Amino acid sequence: MLGQIPTTPFGRRALSRAVVNTQRLVKECPDGKPVHKWQVFRLICEAKATLEVSDRALAVLDALLTFHPDTVLVSGAGDLVVFPSNRALMLRAHGIAPSTLRRHLAVLVESGLILRRDSPNGKRFARKGAAGEVEQAFGFDLGPLIARADEFAALAETIRAERRALALARQAVTLCRRDIAKMIATGIEERVPADWPGLHRSFIDILRSIPRRVDLEALEPIADALAVLAATILTALEQHVKPAESGATESRSEHHIQSSNTETSIEPEPGFRESRAARSEPDPKPMRSGEMAFPLGMVLEACPDLADYARHEISHWRDFIATAAVIRPMLGISPSAWADACAVLGEVQACIVVAAILQRASAIKSPGGYLRALTRRSQVGSFSLGPMLMALISTRKRDTGTRRVAG
Repeated sequence: MLGQIPTTPFGRRALSRAVVNTQRLVKECPDGKPVHKWQVFRLICEAKATLEVSDRALAVLDALLTFHPDTVLVSGAGDLVVFPSNRALMLRAHGIAPSTLRRHLAVLVESGLILRRDSPNGKRFARKGAAGEVEQAFGFDLGPLIARADEFAALAETIRAERRALALARQAVTLCRRDIAKMIATGIEERVPADWPGLHRSFIDILRSIPRRVDLEALEPIADALAVLAATILTALEQHVKPAESGATESRSEHHIQSSNTETSIEPEPGFRESRAARSEPDPKPMRSGEMAFPLGMVLEACPDLADYARHEISHWRDFIATAAVIRPMLGISPSAWADACAVLGEVQACIVVAAILQRASAIKSPGGYLRALTRRSQVGSFSLGPMLMALISTRKRDTGTRRVAG
């Protein structure tokens, strides 16, 4: 009985089924099995979500491992129990509070990462023999790390596989978004016969279904839907460029000359049918007098989706204005709404508003009506473009930070 290993905790702490199962795994582990303690710790860190342990609990486990002098832990060895005092353990766990330390130690025990080997009075110490070797130690048994090392490796590999699959799904969504945006822009500029406003609405509806915090189960059907839509649009473009007769080259050239006018005849908003004179756009106004000029880089940072529709890199305001002209009919903004916006805001600022509407397309049901409302607010001095851009930048930074944490 002198060498009996304690299996129940001291004091009011109850013996749980999880602890009994962990003790069974340690007992069944063959003697002499070696594991690298820091490699096992890294595996546990990768699988922490599955094991349901927090970062603070892992910091306590990290501190416990530092009290074992060897890098390799061997099952059946007599030195697997570490017995640091609470004070020493708190210092190595970066000054953690006593109550927090006790809570996270309990989490490590219930998660099956360590075992309590409590002494009769609950204190941690080691009893040494005449030769100075440790005969029995009371504290925390690291044996579960050896017994479950293979399980931790499998869990970590599963997490890595899911992370790779999620990264591929995100990549597929990103590529499809870029392809669809540019193909729609090309179709409108080249006057390819297709329901471009309808296709763009379908595109926005799919993007609207992307949750803020994505997982593989939610992202895979979205990636598939985007791929189908991209294939549909590509088919329409390929049928248009296929030469049907010997004069196809001249016809295509004529189309190219006609498409230099960035205003298209495809208008999804009702009541858009007006005379050509009524649809003529105002002269370009880079910035009205007295208005604040926003740096192009700031605008592109706030509205990066606009670049997906650009034929070339947007490096100048004229590129920005040309790209905005492409997406206006796609959003359903009528020529009259655009003319009113240019008259009140100036062409550059009106284009910035259009880019902002595109960036928030999933949340705006009627872009044309929204532009008219902003124009009216600007007329009475109750709308400013600066706060809108700063809000978009802040939202993008917050969403980027959320995705990094989730990834």
